Amino acid sequence: MTLDPSTDAADGARMLTALVRLHQALTDVRLPLDLPGAVEQRAAQRELLGQLEDYVIPRITSIEAPLLAVVGGSTGAGKSTLVNSLVGSRLTAAGLLRPTTRSPVLVHNPADGRWFGQDRLLPELERVSHATNDPKALQLVPSDRVPAGLAILDAPDVDSVEEQNRLLAAQLLAAADLWIFVTSSARYADQVPWEFLRSAAERSTAVAIVLDRTPEDAVQTVATHLARMLAARGLKDSPLFIVREGVVSAEGLLPADSVAEVRGWLDLLAADASARQTVVQQTLDGAIRTVSRRTHAIADASVGQAEAVTRLRKDAETAYAEGIKAILAATADGTMLRGEVLARWQEFVGTGELLRSLESKVGKLRDRLVNAVRGKPQQAEHVQVAVESGLELLILEHAEAAAERAEATWLQLEAGRGLVESAPSELGRASRDLRRKAERAVRDWQQDVLDMVKTEGADKRSTARFLAFGVNGLSVALMMVVFANTAGLTGAEVGIAGGSAVVGQKLLEAVFGDQAVRSLAERARTSLEARIRLLFTDEEVRFTGLLDGLEIDPAAPERLRQASRRVDDVRFAAQLDD
Repeated sequence: MTLDPSTDAADGARMLTALVRLHQALTDVRLPLDLPGAVEQRAAQRELLGQLEDYVIPRITSIEAPLLAVVGGSTGAGKSTLVNSLVGSRLTAAGLLRPTTRSPVLVHNPADGRWFGQDRLLPELERVSHATNDPKALQLVPSDRVPAGLAILDAPDVDSVEEQNRLLAAQLLAAADLWIFVTSSARYADQVPWEFLRSAAERSTAVAIVLDRTPEDAVQTVATHLARMLAARGLKDSPLFIVREGVVSAEGLLPADSVAEVRGWLDLLAADASARQTVVQQTLDGAIRTVSRRTHAIADASVGQAEAVTRLRKDAETAYAEGIKAILAATADGTMLRGEVLARWQEFVGTGELLRSLESKVGKLRDRLVNAVRGKPQQAEHVQVAVESGLELLILEHAEAAAERAEATWLQLEAGRGLVESAPSELGRASRDLRRKAERAVRDWQQDVLDMVKTEGADKRSTARFLAFGVNGLSVALMMVVFANTAGLTGAEVGIAGGSAVVGQKLLEAVFGDQAVRSLAERARTSLEARIRLLFTDEEVRFTGLLDGLEIDPAAPERLRQASRRVDDVRFAAQLDD
């Protein structure tokens, strides 16, 4: 892609727009789950965002800016001494102790100072005019000894024992138009620098190699081997300079003739706008191509994250749906009409002759029930308490089981294990405040039932039947009907629990009639189900809330791919125009 500002301003504008959108799409991708390969793709995402922010976008917007040559390399290779010697003045401190921790130093011609403001190259680094040990600062040093159109940046060691130095070195090298790789006869085969060189070759970064301070008797052997290594790694066209060993002056400078070849090459590059532009275009186009290509792997990783979230969410939802289903079944199939609830209900309606006669004479008893029921208000309240306790235990039991199921399924996945381990509370147990919420929900439901009976019986409150049963008595009768909803319970075909439910239904029918009882029972069942679902939704959120907090957008991968394709389209179109 040619980016001559005089002829391709429109191409540059289109590319800038495409790159800004790609940056946003890449920023929107989140990879928080510990899936296979996630660590590598997170690192790649940070690297690509840094490349866009530190170099690609600033360079597109400042295509006429001076060529930036970043001097980097191995520990002890003499980078700072080389920079000082090229400039002819001690502008950057060479460290005898390792690691040397200081801010990077950018030396430029005074006429070019406007190109290196805070809003330009490496915007995250604070601009300073003095030496500092702050690695988050960029020291700007104007010097007439640097030709206009060229800037030289002294970077930390790529293999520093200090991680911060290594990270900064990588960041600075990624922002270079030209990387001047400095090594020595003792360090030229080290692995870490070659990893950087491989990366530079992959993205077509312009590279020059300086074999620094090499003894005369080793020049031929080392230079030949180094040249072969460069060719094997796709860098055969990179110029190789030999700086022979010489005496360092008191100012820390090499003899002028030792660096004359390197200095001459840089001067020619600075003086030739076309050559300088070629270097910038080569590195910039390579960086754009590499960023675009590598985003697809990040998009794939993002798809995996979204799929994992979908599976984890489904597992949690299924666990709690099973819990709700079990509770609703238990509150409708006669399960609740046992134990304490049954005992208290029998105390209220009476047992013995009444129930035995119900088994044989259900159809004849409607008018006799008023006299048969011997319940008192406090006995109805005992039934309510038993119902409340039974429902609470039922809810807590199945909430605990749902939490255990959900946690167990999450633990089967690496991503789920990470979420379980980092959760603020124990996920495999019901929440601590569920008992309190369940108590409130059951009481509110019982109040709903009471209000239904009051409303339905508003015009019957003075009747003998209504007075005989009372609001509380009719309410607990309605609860008994709800608890035998789907069992098909009728008279002699069922045991004690079924007979008890039939008693409740007949009590209600005696007051309200068949149709009204069916309507009341359906409304009461709906109210109970809604409250149970609300409780379990709150419990489920302990799991799904963790997923929501990840802020993984399922549409992000496709947006990233589209943005990447748009960058490629603009780049190819510009090449065709050329």
